[in-house]
Amino acid sequence: MIDVNTTPNVFDPRVYTRGIPHEMYGRLRDEDPVHWQEEHALDGWSAGPGFWAVTRHEDVVRVLRTAPEYSSWIGATQIRDPAPGDLSFIRRMMLNLDPPDHGRLRRIVSGVFTAKRVERFTSGVAARARLLVDEIAERGECDLPVDVTDDYPIQNLADLIGVPSADRGQILEWTNRVVGYQDPDHSTVVLGPDGERVNPRSPAMLIDMFEYAHALAAYKRRRPADDIMTALATAELDGRRLTDPELSMFFFLLVIAGNDTVRSALPGGLVALLGHPGEHRRLLAEPGLLDSAIEEMLRWAPPVLSFRRTAVRDTVLAGRPISAGDKVVVFHGAANFDERRFPDPMRFDITRRPNDHVSFGDGPHVCLGARFARLQLREFYRELLWRLPDIELAGPPDRLVSNFIAGIKHLPVRYTPVARAGVA
Repeated sequence: MIDVNTTPNVFDPRVYTRGIPHEMYGRLRDEDPVHWQEEHALDGWSAGPGFWAVTRHEDVVRVLRTAPEYSSWIGATQIRDPAPGDLSFIRRMMLNLDPPDHGRLRRIVSGVFTAKRVERFTSGVAARARLLVDEIAERGECDLPVDVTDDYPIQNLADLIGVPSADRGQILEWTNRVVGYQDPDHSTVVLGPDGERVNPRSPAMLIDMFEYAHALAAYKRRRPADDIMTALATAELDGRRLTDPELSMFFFLLVIAGNDTVRSALPGGLVALLGHPGEHRRLLAEPGLLDSAIEEMLRWAPPVLSFRRTAVRDTVLAGRPISAGDKVVVFHGAANFDERRFPDPMRFDITRRPNDHVSFGDGPHVCLGARFARLQLREFYRELLWRLPDIELAGPPDRLVSNFIAGIKHLPVRYTPVARAGVA
């Protein structure tokens, strides 16, 4: 048992500005793998009831796979409890449903994310990666997220969803508002009538997004296209169309999760690769290793740090009694470095097999867009790494203040300038 006077704090979002806290996670995995974590008041947010922090791979997978014991629906999936008045609305999001309701909604979108459909976007995704690298190739240095990777997944996702070009800048604003609420660079303090800060995920704070979703759905019903929004706008569930709240929360999930997963994974994976020059050189010499290298980058730099479940009933996890109603939070970055699952986990190995990381989750809620995310990562790295083979970090990453998303706000890199593609 860890000494309470030196207990790790995996709740404080400021901890993650230094990257994955490997020492802290290692102590928890070895000494207290299901650890009671206090939920302290912080930066205007009131204290919470606390939660169980789960750090071993086996236990993380069990929690994610066992909805009858660990529910997404009871308290939703973020560490901080939603306002009681928001919970019924938030529960309509597919991410916050349990089987069988989750499966019925997931089937609507799963047909859109088939391998055949996703692969149809390959040429467009590759062309966009080429254009974005072209724009910085001659400069010799850039801030990778600001100059390149923040825009890339937004444009790709907008193509998939069917968002018109003129509206795509709004996706970044919505994403920063929702994902960056703990970060002083992105957060906007709004106080409720009780003087407490209002969570930016509160439906009252997302009216503009929901109104846009309904307007776009109405447009797609009039002018259907081969995109996700048309599929959602015309889909039927048990003989009826999606309700406005269901449609709103589908759009929220696609826009926020679909964008920020890749937005975080791209620079995070590059930091991992460039931090291991031998593996970087190995990949350049053997391009056929790119897919397995991407899996190792995802293991090393998971875009999502944590997800919450709520115990449905009294249960036991890794010998620890869990009471019904307790919050149970899995930590992906801890599970991905569990030596019980990954031999020599602190060795970055682009040929690691098997590589059972949980960076895209596990169980019924495994990331629906993982195939599209991997496509984007593959096409971007293929363009960047071999066009700019001597790219290197020019400074430390400036990470998002968050205990949820492993975002990188700024990442200075330098390289030998090269001509734009097609230019002699």
